[in-house]
Amino acid sequence: MKFIADSMLGKLARWLRMLGYNVKYADRLDDKILIEIAKTEDRVLLTRDLELYRQAINQHVQAFLVEEKTEAGRLAALAKRYCLVLELDPNTSRCSKCNAEIRPAEKDAISDRIPSSTKTFYNEFWECTNCEQIYWQGSHWKRISQSLKEAKELLKK
Repeated sequence: MKFIADSMLGKLARWLRMLGYNVKYADRLDDKILIEIAKTEDRVLLTRDLELYRQAINQHVQAFLVEEKTEAGRLAALAKRYCLVLELDPNTSRCSKCNAEIRPAEKDAISDRIPSSTKTFYNEFWECTNCEQIYWQGSHWKRISQSLKEAKELLKK
């Protein structure tokens, strides 16, 4: 399943990428181009814009109107609609910045690109195959896990 998110959903695009979904984020494209990309690349258009949603549906493009106010609510709604898995696995995640695949990285090979304190406390790393962003399960991991737990609870309701 592939998505394209409009300019109002950058944070949701990053979440979906972390979960392993291919998401184009279009922060500077007009509605006509968003719809065309969704159509030609077989992507679901994610938007908070009711008019854009209606245009997409009228042109037989799969679209989802994101109405929830929180990221957990948005993730739960998408998971319910598209049977998304709300489990974060770094081995299947995509780069939250550029959407490329990430791969395991050897600590020694990237040690000059990570903080010294990170080298001390962490041993597992992943690197973007495109932009070379480095990822690890740092202190933010608890917040990410908590948000996903909240989304799963909302999904049960």
